[in-house]
Amino acid sequence: MHSNHLLLEEPIRMASILEPSKASFFPAMTKIVGTLGPRSRSVDVISGCLNAGMSVARFDFSWGDSEYHQETLENLRTAVKSTKKLCAVMLDTVGAEMQVVNKSEKAISLQPDDVVILTPDEGQEASSQILPINFAGLAKAVKKGDTIFVGQYLFTGSETTSVWLEVDKVEGVDVVCMIKNSATLAGALFTLHASQVHIDLPTLTDKDKENISTWGVRNKIDFLSLSYTRHAEDVREAREFLSKLGDLSQTQIFAKIENVEGLTHFDEILQEADGIILSRGNLGIDLPPEKVFLFQKAALYKCNMAGKPAVLTRVVDSMTDNLRPTRAEATDVANAVLDGSDAILLGAETLRGLYPVETISIVGKICAEAEKVFNQDLYFKKTVKYVGEPMTHLESIASSAVRAAIKVKASVIICFTSSGRAARLIAKYRPTMPVISVVIPRLKTNQLRWSFSGAFEARQSLIVRGLFPMLADPRHPAESTSATNESVLKVALDHGKTSGVIKSHDRVVVCQKVGDASVVKIIELED
Repeated sequence: MHSNHLLLEEPIRMASILEPSKASFFPAMTKIVGTLGPRSRSVDVISGCLNAGMSVARFDFSWGDSEYHQETLENLRTAVKSTKKLCAVMLDTVGAEMQVVNKSEKAISLQPDDVVILTPDEGQEASSQILPINFAGLAKAVKKGDTIFVGQYLFTGSETTSVWLEVDKVEGVDVVCMIKNSATLAGALFTLHASQVHIDLPTLTDKDKENISTWGVRNKIDFLSLSYTRHAEDVREAREFLSKLGDLSQTQIFAKIENVEGLTHFDEILQEADGIILSRGNLGIDLPPEKVFLFQKAALYKCNMAGKPAVLTRVVDSMTDNLRPTRAEATDVANAVLDGSDAILLGAETLRGLYPVETISIVGKICAEAEKVFNQDLYFKKTVKYVGEPMTHLESIASSAVRAAIKVKASVIICFTSSGRAARLIAKYRPTMPVISVVIPRLKTNQLRWSFSGAFEARQSLIVRGLFPMLADPRHPAESTSATNESVLKVALDHGKTSGVIKSHDRVVVCQKVGDASVVKIIELED
């Protein structure tokens, strides 16, 4: 992997470190995915999250029923209207997740060197001697010496809330384990993770299918986050399932890589998926800790070169309970940006954290600072080299638009697109200025009624670094006479001016189709 150059502009002036951060309409080019839950489902808090920079809302179906998530979503819609900030919706599946069931919800205390038995008999009461689990095949999958983790917030690294077990022996369907640390398990459900062990559970469970075909269809979800993706086949099966669900044939599938099995098949998964989520919490216990950073850099590089969005999780765990991240976490967020992340996904921090809005705001500020020193020149050269020659027509237009924008110091790139593909390709070259993608709706019919496409495409760019969508009036076709394009361009320029990214005398690069040709032009604004 020849991507280990530090992607930094040299040298950084000390004075620039002390300058106050300037707030702008685009708080950062890097996007923020927020998980909505108990602490972040009121209209007020969601509005705060949108204003602070959240552009994708994640609904985690590992807990809470569809009515609960529907209420949250209605509140999100209200907040979107009042803040006038676009927001996409992501449904996160449960997937092949093993769980310990604690019906009584009494806290369970576990001590080092004691023995605890994992049993598939869910009728048993959970206690410090026995933990009932929802998967009958565990005894067949593990052997003596294997590592198992159990906890409610298993992957935060907060060791008193999760327990580390070592398999001692298998007795029939039961697994007898030695406890390695003292821990207290509280709550009704805990996740169970067997390290580097293949678990024979489907990636898309029946419950997931039901959630997608009811809640997902009703709400026309933009993204499906496919938990525990282990093979390209998992993505193909999910795609096949979505294709039969009307509007959801346009839903993008993001493969969530959470274990060594997913890593082993990373390249083939990347080819099939629309984007990747690197779930570092789970990976952190499946991989040795010293390997996590290496995998992160390699995976982000591959996503960048493929021009597919990469999302990173578990960055500011400590902000679940604190107003400020640790120094290591702040550095980690910045490094994620320098390594090429498109978006940062917040889980516990916004779901049950005490400071959801502040967390989004701080993560956005750190991203914005890292973007200022991102070495675009080196990145551009690497991408062009990777793409090779001859370039496709679209790649060549996209890279030329970015090069032109940087050479003339344009304040923004405006791209007219109907599928969103052209705008995503421009973003692939990581321009230093925002890309306003003007999505031109297309009229389509299913023989029964006419409808406009475009809303999906606009929202799906809300997870790509540097892309800021704007839906044009459907009366303006994308490839039409220059007169209608001029009027759409005026709307886009006005949008840029009111949001403060375009000022008078700025230069703007416009990328659009005219007939069969694609054109890149540079406009200098008079007033």
